Amino acid sequence: MTVRGAGRRPSSWLAAGAGLALAGTVPLLALLLLLRRPSLDVRWEHHPAHFWLVLGAAALSALLAYATGEAAARRGDARLMYVSIAFLSASGFLGLHALATPGVLLAEPNAGFAIATPAGVALGSVFAVLSVRDVAGQQAVREVTRARRLRTVLILLMIAWAALSLLGLPPLSAPPTAAEGLPLAVAVPGVLLYLLAAIGYFRLWSTRREAVLLAVTSAYLLLGQALVAMVLSRNWHASWWEWHVLILLAFAVVAVAAQRSWYEERFSAFYLASTTSGTREISVLFADLQGFTSFSESHGPDAVTEMLNEYFGAAVPVVTDEGGEVDRIIGDALMVTFNKRGDQPDHALRAARAGLDLQEATGAVAASHPSWPRFRVGINTGPVAVSVLGTRGGRTHTVIGDTVNTASRIEGIAGAGEVAISAATLAKLPGAVTRSLGPVALKGKAEAPDAFVLVSLPDR
Repeated sequence: MTVRGAGRRPSSWLAAGAGLALAGTVPLLALLLLLRRPSLDVRWEHHPAHFWLVLGAAALSALLAYATGEAAARRGDARLMYVSIAFLSASGFLGLHALATPGVLLAEPNAGFAIATPAGVALGSVFAVLSVRDVAGQQAVREVTRARRLRTVLILLMIAWAALSLLGLPPLSAPPTAAEGLPLAVAVPGVLLYLLAAIGYFRLWSTRREAVLLAVTSAYLLLGQALVAMVLSRNWHASWWEWHVLILLAFAVVAVAAQRSWYEERFSAFYLASTTSGTREISVLFADLQGFTSFSESHGPDAVTEMLNEYFGAAVPVVTDEGGEVDRIIGDALMVTFNKRGDQPDHALRAARAGLDLQEATGAVAASHPSWPRFRVGINTGPVAVSVLGTRGGRTHTVIGDTVNTASRIEGIAGAGEVAISAATLAKLPGAVTRSLGPVALKGKAEAPDAFVLVSLPDR
């Protein structure tokens, strides 16, 4: 992985410190000034402004929740998954809070919807601090599963909250006049958790120097101060409007930083160390078309493109159905990994099934086009390093190691329509029917490893 922060000037620390000092003190000082001078804490009750302010913050948080959640699921990263849930908690409850605006969508104030934002922001602090932890190996895999369950529980909680609020049922049946406050017993833990999360992300920024990490640090400081304002402010006064603005600013800062990040692996700054520099045992599948060069020389670009699109249209779905992740497609070559996230203990079986299914699916295409070349497939199993390679302008999350190179070499000895596998892969396929190729000389390998043609699997 490219070293982050190399060659950065010490002034970056000064700029970061100054920015965080402003984010962590100015809102609090402004709140104290408003409270000490009531004449400045003017009242302004404007329902449409409240509705659009809260809805805008909810929309920003929802976009961040989706973007980070999608990246977390794709990479199997526990930290980013908890970051996503923290954004989701805020966005869902902010959306409910927007509905509390009298005269916009509801005719009367609703206590449950009114206190939704304080509840959602306070709950988000729990997920924020959970995201700071550094986990690895099987613990990281378990954390992803746990986080997904928590996300489901959170969504069900928000649905139940909306239903109880609309029906006016306990515990959300308090009089509207008691709404929008936040008990001190809830605010204090929330503030402390956001502060801990901010410290954790600042430490992470100090080693990775990615702007989005500094943005999240600032956002957590702003959200912590918003919780303080929720306790001390008066409804529809300037101090009350302040915490609404702080929430919007918190998510706007992160959204701008994320948008300015390079789109490839946009949230890689958050990844756990095991996601960017860990090792796993995986299975790698390579496939390419035997005779592709000759076909390309005798056909025009349009014909070659049509052939590749039809083949890949058949090949990619069958490998992804087995849980494979398409690492890259270069020309006629396809590279697929299994267990890259560490959550597929049966990765060799998945890869073997994918190889046989790929040959069956593309064989049906070839039957309609006898002049087209055929795929050959190679599979190998072994340890690899998982890493984010490159920098702005070209960045990818991939696997590195001799296991990958050997898989590519084994694919090169397979015949058209065949699936060749290594001895390491065969060892994880009890009952598989194979045909031995014997020791095969592979380019760049000092020893000639055994290889086999996979004929069938017990469940086929």
